[in-house]
Amino acid sequence: MKRLWASWRMKYITKATTEDGCVFCNALAKSDSNDNLVVMRGERAFVILNKFPYTSGHVMVAPLAHCANLEELDPPTRAEIMELSTHCMSTLRKIYNPQAFNLGANIGEAAGAGVPGHVHFHIVPRWNGDTNFMSTVGEVRILPEELSDTYRRVAHAWGK
Repeated sequence: MKRLWASWRMKYITKATTEDGCVFCNALAKSDSNDNLVVMRGERAFVILNKFPYTSGHVMVAPLAHCANLEELDPPTRAEIMELSTHCMSTLRKIYNPQAFNLGANIGEAAGAGVPGHVHFHIVPRWNGDTNFMSTVGEVRILPEELSDTYRRVAHAWGK
């Protein structure tokens, strides 16, 4: 078991490389799969797994258009983002049975946006007691499943 954990941890760490361009636009340029983590595409927005999730099931909803702020998006795109976010929560409830959610956006670098040029919302499933000394003191995240398993489960729930 220890060797499996070390192997998975190294795969996770070595994937943490930066890429040229916008991570969302790069993902959209590829076919939806476990490689780009795009779960579904709508008319104006899409759902993608977070490569570095806080919890299992951590997804993001972003517009197809590369825009830095909500104000740059037209009302139908903002509406689709909210509808997809709502659908994500319903889907994640069925898969993971979370007790709550964090839903939010860090808009701009000063707000902590990891991708400041492409606005996006995070939907993070939460459970009582999911914050412990590992995440608060050790700044370490523990995930009960690999990202590829999360992708398979979420994509399947979306009908893929």
